[in-house]
Amino acid sequence: MLAEPATIAIVGLGFIIVIIVIALFFGLFVMSVYNKLVTLRNRYKNAYAQIDVQLKRRYDLIPNLVETAKGYMAHERGTLQAVTEARNIAYAASKTAAANPGDSSAIKNLASAETGLGGTLSRLMMVSEQYPDLKANQNMMQLTEELTSTENKISFARQAYNDSVMTYNTDREVFPSNLIAGMFNFAPAELFVVDKPEQKDAPKVSFS
Repeated sequence: MLAEPATIAIVGLGFIIVIIVIALFFGLFVMSVYNKLVTLRNRYKNAYAQIDVQLKRRYDLIPNLVETAKGYMAHERGTLQAVTEARNIAYAASKTAAANPGDSSAIKNLASAETGLGGTLSRLMMVSEQYPDLKANQNMMQLTEELTSTENKISFARQAYNDSVMTYNTDREVFPSNLIAGMFNFAPAELFVVDKPEQKDAPKVSFS
């Protein structure tokens, strides 16, 4: 009769140990998935930071480009003004996106603004073809070369960012990671996609 309570106690202790072990493994699993999601989120945010560096570089180049063109394109004020306005809109959108690359609406607004800026720059480049003296201007040639180089860097940085976003989004959507993502509010990230063809590639203009 005395063995029965002891047996019950042992069984009860064993059950408690099993529960503790299961809880420990579950805790380790949650921590592992959580840390992986944090790592992937930081990775795409860092990738966006590389885009931001190149965008700022381009935003700094555009006013100089417009000022140089003004001296030769007196009758193209509308085109020059459109470039300046589009640049300012894109610059403001980039600041918002840089503050929180995880904000899907901010990335969408930036992509839209960049599409608009790309369109106005393309029009400026096409119009500038009608001004031989402008094409021969050394400052204009240098600015255009730097702008084209920066556009290429933006394109590469955007691809790296989108790759990181895809990895993060895929990981947060698959089971059982999606359960942890939901528990800790890991929101989906937005791809930085430019819709218009003229923005997908750097403007192909030669001032030589």
